Amino acid sequence: MSAKNEPEPTIDPLSSSSSLDHPIFTESVGRIRAWLGPTGLGAPEQELLERLVHSSGDLALAPLLRFSPGACAKGMAALAGGAPILTDTAMAAAAVAPMARRTFGNRVCSVLAWAPAAAPPGGTRSAEGMAAALAAHPAAVVLIGSAPTALERLLELCPAEHFELHRDPALARNPSPALVIGMPVGFVGVAESKQHLAASGLAQIRLEGSRGGAGLVAAAVNALLRRAWLDQASPGPALIV
Repeated sequence: MSAKNEPEPTIDPLSSSSSLDHPIFTESVGRIRAWLGPTGLGAPEQELLERLVHSSGDLALAPLLRFSPGACAKGMAALAGGAPILTDTAMAAAAVAPMARRTFGNRVCSVLAWAPAAAPPGGTRSAEGMAAALAAHPAAVVLIGSAPTALERLLELCPAEHFELHRDPALARNPSPALVIGMPVGFVGVAESKQHLAASGLAQIRLEGSRGGAGLVAAAVNALLRRAWLDQASPGPALIV
């Protein structure tokens, strides 16, 4: 993260982690790690948690963070393979695009690019955009930080065997996303959508409760992009740096 009014450092894709991290970010992560103490997380999960805390300033996120088995590894493999990244807001897409450019060059799109000009009766633009975006990019890494309706729509469109709460099995026609980062923020429909995601069997990273937002989903996928890029440049055990 660049300090205000300071240019971003020059990026060498094959150099160490310092090429992706501003010194202020590196110092902040050291302090966050000390404040968090032992977490028992693996390296990618730990780095993702640290980036969430760094982005939010909220140490209370730690006990709310959930990973399905192998979620980080699956997401990193998809990103390294060039999977597109779909977001539910333009704000999240804007926050992810710089890291995507510095690493694997993944296409980053807001599902609103596929949304109708006006919400349909009883629906939302983000939900309609999600349906069309998934049809165009069925194996994407999907970020949802604002719209629980978009998350519910995604779950409706997943294969029926993954989601026991389908209201319409005829909708279950799309391959599963490579990873769902489900962190919608708010108080209406948010907790329910996260519960449905938890029950879905999809590869997922989520925050329980009402916390979330565009900045947090962007931070999560940026952590995965960073770690996957460093692992590719320097094969071997992942290091928390």
